[in-house]
Amino acid sequence: MPTPLYQVDAFATAPFAGNPAAVCLLQTNQSSDWMQQVAAEMNVSETAFLRPRDEAGTYRLRWFTPTDEVALCGHATLASAHVLWATDHEAAGPLHFETASGRLTARRDDGWIWMDFPADPVAPTDPPPPLLDALDGAAPAEVGWSGRDYLVRLPDAGAVRALQPALSPLHTLDEARGVIATAPAEADGVDFVSRFFAPRVGVPEDPVTGSAHCALGPYWAARMGRTELTGRQVSARGGTVRVHLDTPDAERVALGGRAVTVVDGRLDA
Repeated sequence: MPTPLYQVDAFATAPFAGNPAAVCLLQTNQSSDWMQQVAAEMNVSETAFLRPRDEAGTYRLRWFTPTDEVALCGHATLASAHVLWATDHEAAGPLHFETASGRLTARRDDGWIWMDFPADPVAPTDPPPPLLDALDGAAPAEVGWSGRDYLVRLPDAGAVRALQPALSPLHTLDEARGVIATAPAEADGVDFVSRFFAPRVGVPEDPVTGSAHCALGPYWAARMGRTELTGRQVSARGGTVRVHLDTPDAERVALGGRAVTVVDGRLDA
């Protein structure tokens, strides 16, 4: 039986921007090996696999890069919610996803999709030598650890845009999924900029990384004294992520974005 399969540009308002994700609506149970093969075939930073649960509006959700299953992914969750609503699989009410990172919720509000994610507070740390090697001379103003990724604060937005890290040393950071580079923004309407590198899990540079904002949100909220923030990931494709926290040290963070379907097809494998 063919399996519905979509490609969605997440954190984007038009095609060919933001971060592409594949969304596979499973109609039968499939093995992890099969999902990994599909993700490798799709060859985008994340492929999401959805399987409906007994509870209305609730799905089992898993995420795979071309090489690895990951525990949390923002843009593929955004893409999944977008597909379920856009294809009328679900009504306009909230969606619930059972994931390796717990239960996540998505809701719609005035054209935006808001996702309830766990916060990843950042603690200062000494940078390991491979991280400094990867920065290739870029001087960090601060380095932190979120429990998932290293966060590197650079002096300004220009330094984030100009960064060309050496990817080979990042493969040796076994404890880290990836590295977030960030700085205050210089543009009106944007509070901070970022880029994200995760070659160890098959993603040399991710165009827009929702889950990185689980760390960026608390980090910049504490420094800017505000709990409503807008981030811009300044990759080649680029994308905007809104962030809301109830307090700077809240345990949950709301991430807001938009999405556009670019491929509507089926998987015959």
